[in-house]
Amino acid sequence: MPSDKYDVLILGGGNAGMGVTVETRKAGMSVAMAEDRDLGGTCPNRGCTPKKILVAAGHALDEIERASGHCISVGKSRLDWASLVDREKRMIGHLPASFARLMADRGVEVLRERAVFAGPNAVRVGTRTVEAKSIVIATGSKPRKLPLPGAEHMITSDDILSERQQPRDVVFVGGGVIAFELGHVYARAGTKVTMLEILPRFLPALDEDAVAQIVRESARIGIDCKTKVKVKSIEPRDSRLAVTFEHDGAEHTMQADRVVNGAGRVADVDTLNLEAGNVRLRDGRIELDEYMRSASNPAVHVCGDALWTSPQLSPIATYEGRIVGRNIVEGPVQKPDYGCIPSCVFTVPALASVGLTEAKAREGGRKIKVETNDMSDWLSSRTYNESAAWAKVIVDESNGRILGAHMVGHAAEELIHIFAFAMKFGITATDIRETIYAFPTFSNDIKSML
Repeated sequence: MPSDKYDVLILGGGNAGMGVTVETRKAGMSVAMAEDRDLGGTCPNRGCTPKKILVAAGHALDEIERASGHCISVGKSRLDWASLVDREKRMIGHLPASFARLMADRGVEVLRERAVFAGPNAVRVGTRTVEAKSIVIATGSKPRKLPLPGAEHMITSDDILSERQQPRDVVFVGGGVIAFELGHVYARAGTKVTMLEILPRFLPALDEDAVAQIVRESARIGIDCKTKVKVKSIEPRDSRLAVTFEHDGAEHTMQADRVVNGAGRVADVDTLNLEAGNVRLRDGRIELDEYMRSASNPAVHVCGDALWTSPQLSPIATYEGRIVGRNIVEGPVQKPDYGCIPSCVFTVPALASVGLTEAKAREGGRKIKVETNDMSDWLSSRTYNESAAWAKVIVDESNGRILGAHMVGHAAEELIHIFAFAMKFGITATDIRETIYAFPTFSNDIKSML
């Protein structure tokens, strides 16, 4: 029978929560984890891991499309969507049990119900009240609700990763990362894809020129990308869905088999009864100190997507969880640093970024050097018949250090880590240029990007 008192109680069994268990269990603390869904959270079960299986199929379709550039004749490809989804489920099906064994081996009690606060150091887990010296909110995120008539007819990325029937056409309401990634898979599989974004441009947190490259490539494969759109309603019509929206001063209606909420995700904290835990919100977000503790209750820590202030990436969730675990053991000794953490939008080709965008670098008033290269005509790009190859690297002129790097194609999702490594350890642009790389490789091209 599990105890009703622990040193640490973690709300949520995803990457962030598991990260907390490393240092706390190493220190001999008693740790429990409350999770009412599959252990592992969104990433391995409903997010990046199953999504990447679909993206890998998109890569294969892209290679087939470009085969003629290598003097290879192939017939028209056809993706068996149902079999692809079945493959995805087979590949991830073992993960929750694997995580359960990991927690058991680590000595973490797993409570299979959702927890809500019952006091500053107590939560209700099912019918029990559990107390803990430290409580960690690691409940992850959920799709952002859109306040428009007919929103209940939309599906989410969770549904896409489970639906075995490929739709003829899909409308994404919102043009976030999920919309681009899954939109590329759909489009390459033959589904007509439309993205309706309310903002003036897509992916505003990323470098504007890099995003323009991926929007151009999206249009090339048939995705209709619209910005400054106001979606007015979604309603069933003739076994399909009719989406009515305003764009360029006119009202339009289009029909689709599926309408997807592509407006991003928000912290999943609104049902935790935070008031009972003396956890204060500001503008809908938990108010924190610089050590990721609740500003109103320092016994409560927050990490992972529940923060909603750092990028919603699984490696960052694990990183933050490890920091929280250390701070629980040693006191407030470590703050998160997001300055050189790379991220990727897994379109085909991918968009990868690390550090500052050009706009952010110029805001700081520092003297910078910006090297932008369209690499589509480089020998390496032509060798592999790349459809898009582009890079921008931002360097601090005062010391030669890399401030940011942004790439599309050209193995961007792999090469970006060289720039991240350089930023973390102060390796300068000159150091990178003077390093000898294997040839011919995409990595060798880095010298020409600076």
